[in-house]
Amino acid sequence: MELPDFLVRDKFGFIRLSGHRIGLDDVVYHLNEGQAPEGVRKEFPTLPLQLIRQVAAFYQQNKAEVDAYVETERAETERLRAAAPRGPDLAELRRRRLSRRVEAK
Repeated sequence: MELPDFLVRDKFGFIRLSGHRIGLDDVVYHLNEGQAPEGVRKEFPTLPLQLIRQVAAFYQQNKAEVDAYVETERAETERLRAAAPRGPDLAELRRRRLSRRVEAK
């Protein structure tokens, strides 16, 4: 997918709005939730309304490609989340805290 100048792909392949850390997938999510550009701006007040409108127009013109990109990003996020080590649960944290109290006495 060829990107217009208001979108940039970083070295990891993530597409962001130029000059912002907000991703294309973030804006697309809100557009797919039925929000108009004005509603998206409430979610991301640092984005100029004109930029949001440009992204919305780009999305409509490249819907299949953008949807495929968003799905790839979602799947990668889920893969990374599943591979991440799990931390201790609440019961284990309480046990550790209690053991520290006993040791401190």
